[in-house]
Amino acid sequence: MDKKPTSLSAADQTREALVLAALRLFGRQGFDGTSTREVAAAANANIGSIAYHFGGKDGLRMAAADHIVSTIQAIAGPVLGHIDQSLDAGMDREAARRQLSAAVERMVGFIVARPEAGEIVQFMLRELAHPTAALDRIYSGVFEPTHKRLCRIWEVATGEPAESDRTKLTVFTLIGQVIYFRIAREPVMRRMGWSDIGAKEAASVVDVAKSNLDAILAARKGGPS
Repeated sequence: MDKKPTSLSAADQTREALVLAALRLFGRQGFDGTSTREVAAAANANIGSIAYHFGGKDGLRMAAADHIVSTIQAIAGPVLGHIDQSLDAGMDREAARRQLSAAVERMVGFIVARPEAGEIVQFMLRELAHPTAALDRIYSGVFEPTHKRLCRIWEVATGEPAESDRTKLTVFTLIGQVIYFRIAREPVMRRMGWSDIGAKEAASVVDVAKSNLDAILAARKGGPS
């Protein structure tokens, strides 16, 4: 008989539980507003395990940042790799526009519809308000490479230079409209009369976000009439 894959060791399970608890509590209460005792309790772990695994509270925050990077890379990595290959092979304008549309759809699928994205976004908003080395880790691991790829696709789709201020700001706008539906989730649901944002609601967001993208592309030189 084939051996079953070994599960995480007890130590690895404790480490993972601490990271997830820290991600949730640091995002909800802030780093300074959360004690290591609270994190340990939420993880059902001994408080000494934080120092053992991470060297202290600051190390735990960095581990939470690394978790965000690895989570997003696992979800987006295969897709981004395909985009890189397509760009290197000479993607044409229409293919680039389709890639941008697909990217908007994928962003909504993760940021808006996936429950775990709420804790990730909360943590990142705290870091954006008061930047630390954890934000540096997230920026270099997620923000910058993803934004650069989208800018390269935008250049192919419109002819505007990837590293121009206009292109970079436009891509930030495309991302920002999606993130709004996560950070303003509660007022959006109230105004829309939704009890949750599930697959059906996310599809409605995708439809509007894609329409916005089409309108921006149409306004660019060489865009569709």
